[in-house]
Amino acid sequence: MILSSSGLPPPWQQPAISCRHCSIVCGASSSLAGPGPEKKEVVLIGGTGRVGSSTARALARVWPDLQLVLAGRNRERGEGIASEIGAGTKFRAVDIEDLNSVAQAIEGAKLVIHSAGPFQRKNRCTVLEAAIETKVPYIDVCDDLTHAQLAKSLHNKAVEAGVPAIITTGLYPGVSNIMAAELVRLARESSAGSRPRELRFSYFTAGSGGVGPTILATSFLLLSEQVLTYSKGKVVKLDPFSGERIVDFGKAVGKRSVFLINLPEVTTAHEILNIPNVTAKFGTAPFFWNWLMSQIAGMEFLEDYSKVESFARLSDPAVRAIDVLVGGKVSMRVDLDCKDGTRSTGLYTHPDLSVCAGAATAAFVVPILQGKTLPGVWFPEQREGIPIECREGLLEKASTGTSRYAMIVSYYHLH
Repeated sequence: MILSSSGLPPPWQQPAISCRHCSIVCGASSSLAGPGPEKKEVVLIGGTGRVGSSTARALARVWPDLQLVLAGRNRERGEGIASEIGAGTKFRAVDIEDLNSVAQAIEGAKLVIHSAGPFQRKNRCTVLEAAIETKVPYIDVCDDLTHAQLAKSLHNKAVEAGVPAIITTGLYPGVSNIMAAELVRLARESSAGSRPRELRFSYFTAGSGGVGPTILATSFLLLSEQVLTYSKGKVVKLDPFSGERIVDFGKAVGKRSVFLINLPEVTTAHEILNIPNVTAKFGTAPFFWNWLMSQIAGMEFLEDYSKVESFARLSDPAVRAIDVLVGGKVSMRVDLDCKDGTRSTGLYTHPDLSVCAGAATAAFVVPILQGKTLPGVWFPEQREGIPIECREGLLEKASTGTSRYAMIVSYYHLH
């Protein structure tokens, strides 16, 4: 076992311990405690898609008293998935581009979950607007900074309407934001009072992780965007899928190459957690996919949304064939370096992205239905959205089924 200079093993090899400077959650509970026996209707916009249906399955498993409604355009598919999930799950037709259609679909619900991506290049937050209009609490799985900022611009309207909303939830962004926020909080609250210097988000997915054409399209759209990073407190724009770095994701995944990609948690971590240096990088397997994405990055056809959708559909059969060979494992590692030379790390590994994406999104449902989230539009790091006392429970619930989950916040020095 390799030890750091302070005598501590690397984070992914450390045992589960609990002390004043360490808070580790390993494994996961198989149940999710709900707020009570009251029947609550939760509408999942995009509930017939991969993330939406996975979220519905996770909620049905751990919170059977919820009345789940899958909302989408494809009635045959929606009713089929609803029947498969059972537990009284229903389908409701909706046009997410039509404000009145969405408002009618969610009126009277206790929560609306918006997972109908891609969120890239959408110039209106129709579902959030409808949620504010009908006074229904809201969460989404947006992974686009521009759209997230557009949603954030509705903060005052949400406050006035008394509507709590949490944006950019899910796995990454989402759970990764909470991991980062906890690492930063515990570093600052340590006896050393460590000051954060650099935060690195590193993500790996084998193949596509079993996702569908919609999420493939999201990945391709991100390849058209300049990547926002932060260096010494200033924005630095870099080319997409550049800046290769080798990251050790632990025994289950090993060392993998990751590349720059434009994700909202970089900006929110910088602005909310006040960290001067922040990056996010992503990699996949087999390595051929990394090479292909680096070649596609910045190509002119990525500017045309319809062409990107067509390319995603054409790529889907090949992607699925390779997924059969490489599986759908996902891992994310969050590293925090502090100015006094100490480091803390969070590591999350799950055998199936399509499953854990649902579990991660479902974990955000609990605090908002329990009334812990204040009115307004919040990012996951913001305490008004997810109070500090709710973070550990959220992380534990999101880790359901993980092969390895650890939050190592005892400090070891880097020399």
